[in-house]
Amino acid sequence: MSNILVTGGAGFIGSNFVHYAIEHTDHTVTVLDALTYAGNRASLAGLPEDRVRFVHGDITDAELVDGLTAEADAVVHYAAESHNDNSLHSPRPFLDTNIIGTYTLLEAARKHETRFHHISTDEVYGDLELDDPERFTEQTPYNPSSPYSSTKAGSDLLVRAWVRSFGVQATISNCSNNYGPYQHVEKFIPRQITNVIRGIRPKLYGAGENVRDWIHANDHSSAVLTILEKGQIGETYLIGADGERNNKDVVELILEEMGQPRDAYDHVTDRAGHDLRYAIDSTKLRTELGWKPEFADFESGLAATIAWYRDNESWWAPSKDQTEAFYATKGQ
Repeated sequence: MSNILVTGGAGFIGSNFVHYAIEHTDHTVTVLDALTYAGNRASLAGLPEDRVRFVHGDITDAELVDGLTAEADAVVHYAAESHNDNSLHSPRPFLDTNIIGTYTLLEAARKHETRFHHISTDEVYGDLELDDPERFTEQTPYNPSSPYSSTKAGSDLLVRAWVRSFGVQATISNCSNNYGPYQHVEKFIPRQITNVIRGIRPKLYGAGENVRDWIHANDHSSAVLTILEKGQIGETYLIGADGERNNKDVVELILEEMGQPRDAYDHVTDRAGHDLRYAIDSTKLRTELGWKPEFADFESGLAATIAWYRDNESWWAPSKDQTEAFYATKGQ
């Protein structure tokens, strides 16, 4: 049994990892989370108190991070400012959390010789043309296009530098777009699901041609555990489940699954600098470490996600009205 320090463990992907780790391993988990807008203590409700400890704090707090890292056998670093729309509105928090926060954690891992796994995104690679047969691989050059993706790219490069310069025992994973339980209702899939539940027509950016490679959060979690256990130090692994869908198809699938006409949505103003297509080639992870996704088809994962939001309105309702009011100011 190991003690894993999970930064951002009350956020969407982080909390899913905590639930998954508790269910599928005998590890204990310490969650460090600042509980900014995307962090929610309710996302950790029901977990055993003898195995999950919550610490309210910031990853830029060097003294706090040092103490928690000293107690941990491994650090899994999920904490990040992560929403593109927010990065366009106010870039500074992305620099503080994604760059300075990662630096602070790396210094603690270096001091205590603690195993470190860094969670990142496929958005560091920029985007692909809609008709491009290529997918991102570990060798794809970085080409970030937003304050969010550029600060995540910067954090990835810090991890690589700390491995090479100081011998930090670190690995990196870049994952495609996640969906599943505990995702903030500002995000694309839960926003559309909760709109339908509320009787509001879903909103589609522009023509809806933008393509994302969707993966259920459980599959992301299982991949991270696999890398933590089997990954080679200094290596980067891309995580994806071959779930490419354009936004129009996703909205229409949600409507169909929820018993609505497939065309019962509205087109709204497109996002500034909206990346066209992301697509992940996870061959290295699958062949070298033997990982494979549980939700091999997007439709089954989406149906499970819709069921969770229907059953857990008390979790998402408090932030729904504020989120829609914000988007209304932008015509979205």
